[in-house]
Amino acid sequence: MAIIKRWRALIILSLLLIGLVAINPERGQTAVSLTLGSAKDMFLLLPPILVLVGLIDQWIDKSLLIKYMGDDAKFTGVLVALLLGGLAAGPMYIAFPIAITLLKKGANIRYIVFFLGVWTTAKLPIVLFEVSAFGWKYTLIHVLVGLFFFYFVGVFFEKHFDRETLLKEDITNLAE
Repeated sequence: MAIIKRWRALIILSLLLIGLVAINPERGQTAVSLTLGSAKDMFLLLPPILVLVGLIDQWIDKSLLIKYMGDDAKFTGVLVALLLGGLAAGPMYIAFPIAITLLKKGANIRYIVFFLGVWTTAKLPIVLFEVSAFGWKYTLIHVLVGLFFFYFVGVFFEKHFDRETLLKEDITNLAE
């Protein structure tokens, strides 16, 4: 039963894909093809990212991280999170192991949430695409609203969650 609980998302996805292939073989084949392509991309990206996260864990001293992203970091924490998230490349699932590592090292929850928000909203490749597709005005409004939003969501998370609980949840979810 524990195996089914642990793999329920994969089981449900597989059943849905099988059902789609049975109902509409052409669309089902397309869906299976897209799913397998995405899984392949993910499995090719994750190992180097996990190595990078391990190196970050070893190379970055906890006291240094606390100095720049800890509870007393103020504007420096925002700037570091902005640089980390803005210069990043790759899909969002790459950001989560990095965020957990930063959290374990002592980074403030506010800056972790802001980092994740910057990763989704203000990554350099996304900003450049938006400028070329929508213009500077739209991009500036979108990025600034996103940055303010994620900063204040980070403040909210900081007030309502503590690091130990989040890390305990992380370990609990991995164990299931």
